[in-house]
Amino acid sequence: MKNEITILVTNDDGIRAEGITSLAAGLRHLGRIVTVAPENEQSATSHAITLDRPLRIKEYGNDRYGVTGTPTDCVLLAVQGIIGFKPDLVLSGINHGPNLGEDVLYSGTVAAAIEGCIMGISSIAFSIASWDPHSFSAASSISAFLAGRMLENKGNETLLWNVNIPPVQEEEIRGIKVTRLASRIYSDSIIRDVDPRGKEYYWIGGGEPGWNRDDDSDFSAVTSNFVSLTPMSLDMNDIEGIKRIKSWNLLWNGK
Repeated sequence: MKNEITILVTNDDGIRAEGITSLAAGLRHLGRIVTVAPENEQSATSHAITLDRPLRIKEYGNDRYGVTGTPTDCVLLAVQGIIGFKPDLVLSGINHGPNLGEDVLYSGTVAAAIEGCIMGISSIAFSIASWDPHSFSAASSISAFLAGRMLENKGNETLLWNVNIPPVQEEEIRGIKVTRLASRIYSDSIIRDVDPRGKEYYWIGGGEPGWNRDDDSDFSAVTSNFVSLTPMSLDMNDIEGIKRIKSWNLLWNGK
């Protein structure tokens, strides 16, 4: 039964990743920490759910479980099976690499937080803005701080935050900025080459993205050594678009 603060920790880098280990360790003072994460890396799986094969769970002890599925699978299995009730928070990360701007649409890290929010659980996705971070110490400390603030202030709301942390020492971080998602500038992102057998192949993700440098964006905050905290919403309705299109003549076949 639920008798204390319970936090579900997950990620898309896998149960053995340094980021998730650092995140879970930094949260111990807040309550019971249950880690349920993919057995293998699931980066860029977005909100995929496994429907074509059974999922298996491996117990590692101390409330740690590996799942042969996606980050979204992990949240579903954790809440409906492993834990058996809704935890107080779902925390996803700390991702190895940034999740800025439109990248949240591809991110398995962010998708796990979104799944928590869909289930009515306040959730945060944490990422460190480096593909090869030297330390997760500052990111772990900041993640625990923000998790505590969410627990204290969320009330009856279901909140969804995307947080990116600059890959610097704690004393170099200038503060926390509430931001919006940046807008990406796409470059060549597909590499075409020929394998040793002479067959052509393509590799997606070859180009480094550029960004519009708006002052209030997550990208601008992180590149200025601020932590970016972007509140997000599940409502994808274009309210103005609904109003506008209702005025169009959409009669079809006289109906």
